[in-house]
Amino acid sequence: MRPARRVGKKSRQRLSNAGKIAALMSSYHLDHLQHLETEAIHIMREVAGEFERPALLFSGGKDSICLLRLAEKAFRPSDLPMPLLNVDTGHHFPELNEFRDRRAKQLGGKLIVRTVEDAIAKGIAQPAPGEISRNRLQIPTLLAAIEEFRFDCCIGGARRDEEKARAKERFFSFRDSFGQWDPKNQRPEIWNLYNGRLNQGENMRVFPISNWTEMDVWEYIQRENLEVPSIYFSHKRPCVRRGGQWLPVNALVPPKAHEEVRELVVRVRTIGDIISTGCVESPATTTGDIIAEIAAARVTERGSRADDKSSEAAMEDRKKAGYF
Repeated sequence: MRPARRVGKKSRQRLSNAGKIAALMSSYHLDHLQHLETEAIHIMREVAGEFERPALLFSGGKDSICLLRLAEKAFRPSDLPMPLLNVDTGHHFPELNEFRDRRAKQLGGKLIVRTVEDAIAKGIAQPAPGEISRNRLQIPTLLAAIEEFRFDCCIGGARRDEEKARAKERFFSFRDSFGQWDPKNQRPEIWNLYNGRLNQGENMRVFPISNWTEMDVWEYIQRENLEVPSIYFSHKRPCVRRGGQWLPVNALVPPKAHEEVRELVVRVRTIGDIISTGCVESPATTTGDIIAEIAAARVTERGSRADDKSSEAAMEDRKKAGYF
């Protein structure tokens, strides 16, 4: 029987160093949110490195709030290397626009706002007869802004868990020279390598939080102690029951003769046009309350958006035409 091999002093030192390295690596283990954060920050920096004129789409909603925090972590203490761009339909909740303007000013970022009203006046957007929602009219307004400022990339806060069309997106979503999206003609992203090559007139939409869920967004907001618009929390608001949901009563959504107006304690889960954003009855007054509520929810967040209910393919059709 061969005698046991003696471990020399140098070998023991190497083993000791390996143990120290393993212990150090274990201390840097990332939790779920930290992993999502580092992935998103990496994508933000890829955008800054690959594109000449990027913009960050900022509405003041919860997803774009997270994007702003990620941009801060990716680029501070330098200034953000991209302006903030918002397409205002004219049907936004007032609380949302107030928050958007104030947050951009706090960050010292350049905020560019292009309105559907102006796009209609200039003939860029053409409302159809009887068309009330302005979601479709955001498309030519956005494409005109991209052309005006020659943006070659727009960073958005879309997530794959939102609905079926979003689930088909890559991180880098290629758009042709007409701003159109073809889900069958997207570039592979093997080993997290992103192809940002563009020909003249083409552009890219990039979605750093694609792998996040609604729950992840709210847990990140809680961890980072981020401010969000007040309408995400419970408040009293007059509502009418229409299309299976509570719609907020306002000048754009007046009650019909047969509808009963009720003052309810509600909040919004996702924000769009004030005419199509449904409210949910809720007592949630803190971020923790919202997280608990989402954990127990059996309806998706976009289940409260009337514009998505009109057709199962509504979102995909809009995206193919150039939507966010």
